[in-house]
Amino acid sequence: MKALVLGGGGREHALVRALSLDPGITDLHCAPGNPGISELAENHVINVTDGLAVTELAARIRAELVVIGPEAPLVAGVPDALRERGIPVFGPDQDAARLEGSKAFAKEVMEAAGVPTAKARACRTASQVAEALDTFGPPYVVKNDGLAAGKGVVVTEDRALAERHARECGRVVVEEFLDGPEVSLFVLSDGKHALPLLPAQDFKRAHDGDLGPNTGGMGAYSPVPWAPAGLTDEVMGSVVRPTLVEMNRRGARYQGLLYVGLSLTSQGPRVIEFNARFGDPETQVILDRLSTPVGAVLQATDTGGLGAIGSLNWKTGAAVTVVVAAENYPGDPVKGDLVHGLDAANALEGAYVLHAGTAWAPDGGVKANGGRVLNAVGTGADLRQARDRAYAAVSRIELRGSFHRTDIAEHAVTQLQA
Repeated sequence: MKALVLGGGGREHALVRALSLDPGITDLHCAPGNPGISELAENHVINVTDGLAVTELAARIRAELVVIGPEAPLVAGVPDALRERGIPVFGPDQDAARLEGSKAFAKEVMEAAGVPTAKARACRTASQVAEALDTFGPPYVVKNDGLAAGKGVVVTEDRALAERHARECGRVVVEEFLDGPEVSLFVLSDGKHALPLLPAQDFKRAHDGDLGPNTGGMGAYSPVPWAPAGLTDEVMGSVVRPTLVEMNRRGARYQGLLYVGLSLTSQGPRVIEFNARFGDPETQVILDRLSTPVGAVLQATDTGGLGAIGSLNWKTGAAVTVVVAAENYPGDPVKGDLVHGLDAANALEGAYVLHAGTAWAPDGGVKANGGRVLNAVGTGADLRQARDRAYAAVSRIELRGSFHRTDIAEHAVTQLQA
């Protein structure tokens, strides 16, 4: 099978890596890709939100599967254009991708489907925002209604900050605060059948102790040993299947990946958000643990063959990823500094580095070209070993002004030792 991956971040490097290990993949391409991805796939420079450009590239390389990594091409309708040309694609059509493209629409679907989630109000005016903040009280949760690259959510005790975020966004969703730890569950869907992946936990705040601004994600780990038994089955029954039924009722068949962000509250699991694609950086640890060849599984979401797959096979052990971020991320990250130590990090047993925000430097080296620059992935027999290996890889990387969280998976490891 010839495959094309759209995107150029850490999630896409993880997808390309997984596809490169699939014996059924004979030819691998990526657009636009990055320096790390170029070692595994041929990179192409195109606008990945341009449906015509994507379909022309896919037709030229005779792709039998196009895997869409980021959310922007989904919301732009790129899968629609590919399906019109008869090219199998992993990713929901534009109408279905509204589950991520609009927080208000997602809440509307959840309410209609009876999905457990936070109470919320969609707001357009300052007076509507003020009334909603009064109703729900602190901590205040204000979400940009549209796409915001994982950084459109403010959770704060500061009323003025919540109101300012609402003004900057325009249309927002104000929600009640959900107590409890967060878990991510990815689910593959062909519109009729649904197949869950393993749960993972990611870390959204920039700094240790869950302090600082929200980011796209500073690290993740899997498995989640503290998650309650039966969590996946419960979420499939109370969240995923009702949502897919409701989307079908609306004429928006959901094909691709449904990302379910959960808060495990004192009243049970509640949905924080839906995304329409693989989450970043959870993908980096989930795909590392998947032993089933990924190409045919992703293609089956388009062809309606998930029911025949039945279940997935997983490696034993654990995986942890730690994000190395550029100076000033998630604000205006510093770009252009050279990255050193990649070979040394990749040489460590049970560890490797995925490129998230890199580009080629004029001298042929690698430079920082985004906020989240690298993902150091550690694997091992258990979370402790995987975590140690991930941080050992981070210690080999040199990037002026960079930073990373030092507490990824720390609490989970401590719990296991108790």
